Amino acid sequence: MKNMFRNRWAKVAAQAVVLTALILGVVAYVGASKTIDVTVDGETQSVTTFGGTVADALQASEIELAAKDEVAPALDAAIDDGSTVTVNRHKTVEVVIDGETRTVGTTGLTVADIMKQLGVNGEAEISLGAGMELAALSTPIEVQTPKSVTLNVGGEEQELQTTGLTVADALADAEIEVGEADIVEPADTATALEDGMGITVVRVTTETRTATEAIPHETEKVEDDSMDRGDTDVETKGVDGVREITSQVTLHNGEVESTEVVGTEITEEPVTEVIKVGTKREEPKPEPKSSSSSSSSGGTTASGPSSGAWAALAQCESGGNWSINTGNGYYGGLQFSASSWAAAGGTQYAPLPHQASPSEQIATAERLRANGGWGHWPHCSAQLGLR
Repeated sequence: MKNMFRNRWAKVAAQAVVLTALILGVVAYVGASKTIDVTVDGETQSVTTFGGTVADALQASEIELAAKDEVAPALDAAIDDGSTVTVNRHKTVEVVIDGETRTVGTTGLTVADIMKQLGVNGEAEISLGAGMELAALSTPIEVQTPKSVTLNVGGEEQELQTTGLTVADALADAEIEVGEADIVEPADTATALEDGMGITVVRVTTETRTATEAIPHETEKVEDDSMDRGDTDVETKGVDGVREITSQVTLHNGEVESTEVVGTEITEEPVTEVIKVGTKREEPKPEPKSSSSSSSSGGTTASGPSSGAWAALAQCESGGNWSINTGNGYYGGLQFSASSWAAAGGTQYAPLPHQASPSEQIATAERLRANGGWGHWPHCSAQLGLR
């Protein structure tokens, strides 16, 4: 019986030793292990590890790192129970900025992160929401940055802030309609917008305009032998005609750029002025010759003609009008031509014969007769018997 109790206590003692060892082992295990939170690209998991560094914890959780992954704290940093480790995986994202495609490497988690990384203006237009996770992307991120452009439309300037990509986008944002004939600069509306760019729209319009102009009438002179030489009479009064001119006018911003005549029409025909010019010569009575002159050789030629002879000649040539100018090329009472007047020295008195006095005209005629005789006045001198 005594041996039986002894064996029982021995067994109990042995069990107590084993239990104590077990308890001490559990306590040692619990004391040596650590539980930390590991967050990978925003997803958190609890990891238990006996290691003392971040690298140990990641290895215990079988988290493998790529070369460009971002880990915080650093891999060699010590950890304690309850520590937090963050892992942001490196990834590449397609970003299209103002039509230009880029491949961007990032450890960011969301669209907002990569926009901050790229320094994109907060007023930019982005195709995806700022909170969308990059890991979930299946399409590129399209970004249209704000740009300041100056619009000159019809001569008036305005400033525009736009996230459009092309000249056409800017015009649409400003609600500017461009007519078929309008001129846009840059001419290609698909031209990419740049900050500070100027865009010009010239408004082109056309108008049909009508104007009138006078058609000068002509003048016709008709000789009339029923009228005394030197007399004139307007038989038909001249009237200017009227021509209507139709033009197509092109205007740029309301200012005339070009004018093209597209038609003319005479609405009133001009009326020719008809002037009757007298050609009738009065037959002068010959002056009686004195006995002294008749007895001398050559009659009046020897002593020269008297003023009465010149008056008679003027009566025959011009009706006795010493200041006549009918426009027929002969002037004054004795009907000098301009060349004869100048050749005989008449310009010492006046530029043309009809502007000189009768005595000056006679004095010039005397010089002309002395160098050619009465033949300078063939018709009238014969009628008067002067030759």
